[in-house]
Amino acid sequence: MYRTHTCGELNIASAGSEVTLCGWVQKSRDLGGMTFIDLRDRYGITQLVFNIDTDKKLCEEARKLGREYVIQASGKVVERSSKNLKIPTGEIEIAVSSLTVLNPSELPPFTIEDETDGGDELRMKYRYLDLRRPVLKQNIYLRHVIAREVRKYMDSLGFIEIETPVLINSTPEGARDFVVPSRLNPGKFYALPQSPQTFKQLLMAAGFDKYFQIVKCFRDEDLRADRQPEFTQIDCEMSFVEQEDILTTFEGMAKHLFREVKGINFTEQFRRLSYEEALNSYGTDKPDLRFDMKFTDITCIVKGKGFPVFDSAEYAGGITVSGCSEYTRRQLDELTEFVKRPQIGAKGLVYVRYGADGSLKSSADKFFSPCDIELWAKETKSSPGDLILILAGAKKKTLAALSELRLEMGRRLGQRNPDNYVPLWVVDFPLLEWDDETQRYYAMHHPFTSPKPEDMPFMDADPGKARANAYDLVINGIEIGGGSIRIHDSSVQKQMFRTLGFSEEEAASQFGFIIDAFRYGAPPHGGIAFGLDRLTAVFAGQDSIRDFIAFPKNNAGKDVMIDSPSVISPKQLDELMISVRK
Repeated sequence: MYRTHTCGELNIASAGSEVTLCGWVQKSRDLGGMTFIDLRDRYGITQLVFNIDTDKKLCEEARKLGREYVIQASGKVVERSSKNLKIPTGEIEIAVSSLTVLNPSELPPFTIEDETDGGDELRMKYRYLDLRRPVLKQNIYLRHVIAREVRKYMDSLGFIEIETPVLINSTPEGARDFVVPSRLNPGKFYALPQSPQTFKQLLMAAGFDKYFQIVKCFRDEDLRADRQPEFTQIDCEMSFVEQEDILTTFEGMAKHLFREVKGINFTEQFRRLSYEEALNSYGTDKPDLRFDMKFTDITCIVKGKGFPVFDSAEYAGGITVSGCSEYTRRQLDELTEFVKRPQIGAKGLVYVRYGADGSLKSSADKFFSPCDIELWAKETKSSPGDLILILAGAKKKTLAALSELRLEMGRRLGQRNPDNYVPLWVVDFPLLEWDDETQRYYAMHHPFTSPKPEDMPFMDADPGKARANAYDLVINGIEIGGGSIRIHDSSVQKQMFRTLGFSEEEAASQFGFIIDAFRYGAPPHGGIAFGLDRLTAVFAGQDSIRDFIAFPKNNAGKDVMIDSPSVISPKQLDELMISVRK
């Protein structure tokens, strides 16, 4: 071995020991007669000291070392005269007796520090350097710990980890597939799996009643902070279960992770909200419940007063922001501009300041009497000192805009503390979504989601009213995982395909294998999948998943480090019988 210890394990108890360390030069400080070098590896930083009076030649060699040189240093562990108690090794240093340069380094294009001077694109190009930064190492290690604890929990309940294929057939539902041409089957293509959905259901039909895997999935969709074209799922399925069994099992997994990884012990059952309640109260199916600010529907009490914004609106709703009645006109104008941003799309904002003295002042005073405004305050359960913010318009769009306004106020008031975790289950989703452009229904989750048994009559009479036996786990406004009880009856599955507009031939072509499997005694089953990347980011209190993936893509879906995707040679295209159209 090149080393006897790592750069993070020595402490005052090690004083007097002869050791050998290896790592990268973090920084060097020349103080005349003494040279100090911070040596870094995955485990931490240890200070090396070179004394010109003890060994002049060795000290001169140390002064030639640049940042990111890979070196080996041997010497005695001694107590530091000037201690750094901010790091575990800060009470000791190594009095170096021998030094070997294992590999020199050119000057890095950015500083390898937690607070680096490198921009996003530069750090992505040199990702292997970026990953040397301790903060990113901690992120990747956190991901490892979560994956390890998932496996421990699942194994303790008798789940079997089974791999499923990566080269599969393309399906028309969901996001776009990444496709892979087949040289051995000219003109035909594989698809990369958006999830192992059909295979885990087939595993249930095969009698493996508890399956899971930590698996790569692929979706060709537009990217943002919480999306990557390839991502990792904790994919799970169980047989002979109902929805309550799934929720109990995987709430247990979430609690296990919080306890073992974060040291947080949830003793109460996670809160549950129906999809409809979540939308009407918070404007989203993934509400952040670290703070309140529930919506109040005031549509009926604001109409008919000659105020065109309200009179023409399908919906008017408000939130009460406690203790903000002193918001200035400038602050309120900022909020108005916030909700009018194109990505939010509100036409304007109406406010009511409920003064500490009980006075009520609204931006729509000339259209409404004091009694009208008092009714608003009463309906929204507001108190002196509060600020009431109201949006109006088409219901779906206004609920979404009000949701963004609520989140913005939570952020401004410091109520979205990343160290505070509030998990909940959202249940009773619609089974189907109607698309006006194509004039057909689409599965809100996927075509194998079971309708609630009591809603089966709607499948023929009014499919839009059918609710799904589906559920999402949401933490701090982020969807961490989702799943459903599956259809296991072939006649119900055929009915679902008909409702989605598939002919029998199309259904057989795309999903014949699973329809056939259901004919041979498939058990009742259900499952869930968690986004490992998102889960890790939430545990670290961050919004973007990119820094929790070792080698991510940028927002254009490119890996600028290896220049992927790239053009392939004409010979390769010929072998695949593919021509590229410009």
